Amino acid sequence: MNLRNRGLILVALATLVIALVIMFPARVAYRLASNPLIAMSGIEGTVWSGSAREFSTNGVYLRDLSWDMQPLSLLGGKAAYAISGSPVSGFFESKVAIGLGGKLVLSELTASLPLAMFESAAKIQGIRGTASLQFERLEITGGRATAMDGNINVGDLVVPLVSRSSLGGYRAEFFTQNNGVVASVEDTDGVIDLAGSLQLNADKSYAFIGQIAAKSSTPDDLARQMRYLPKGDKAGQREIRLEGSF
Repeated sequence: MNLRNRGLILVALATLVIALVIMFPARVAYRLASNPLIAMSGIEGTVWSGSAREFSTNGVYLRDLSWDMQPLSLLGGKAAYAISGSPVSGFFESKVAIGLGGKLVLSELTASLPLAMFESAAKIQGIRGTASLQFERLEITGGRATAMDGNINVGDLVVPLVSRSSLGGYRAEFFTQNNGVVASVEDTDGVIDLAGSLQLNADKSYAFIGQIAAKSSTPDDLARQMRYLPKGDKAGQREIRLEGSF
């Protein structure tokens, strides 16, 4: 067999493999993957381009999910998709790359999501509000965030354990460092003056340390609760520390 014929056979095999990937039914791929953390229904189309009527994972729910593969990503040994979906209210758009070992890398992520959909994952009963996300990069490995570069703006935050009324708006800006992910947190139009830092560690633990102070808009019941916190660095400030796992 001469080199020309071998080349033609290789081209034919490559074309066949690409055709199989393009035409492989998304419904079949979902059944083969069989990930207990992910539920999808109403699946249409192929692995290359398709949609699902409903998608959920870890309490996060999206409707009308659609995906389109970015073909050049295959040259780098990963499958990358442009994905969009609709939560109960808001929107979700991102590029998602699936690497070896199941690592997910989200880039150019923009979303507006109700905080209620994170109630289970955050382990905060009754949390409400709206989260606006803008991330250049968000990497998830083994179910935890290993890299985060972007910001989250929360509006009309309600945490019943703290106060039944709205706590206002807050902003967290995330950065990836060698020892994990850190974020600076501050109020934007919150009912309390807040400035703090959040650390997300590799063992799925977190630690938040902040300084808070009452404002003229702080509800009386919340101001009374704040008096039980340790005094902060400056007059009128109180220190808050939160630790746990996610």
